[in-house]
Amino acid sequence: MWYFAWILGIGVALGFGIINAMWLEAEVFSRDDGRAAPASHAGSRRS
Repeated sequence: MWYFAWILGIGVALGFGIINAMWLEAEVFSRDDGRAAPASHAGSRRS
């Protein structure tokens, strides 16, 4: 029965890693949006 605990532990660790990576990507993109928005907005005014 130890293998059930092992599989659950691996699943929780993988889930935590995936959620952490998704959170990190969301943070990076939210920071980039603030800097990229004025440049793209200025480009749309010229066209």
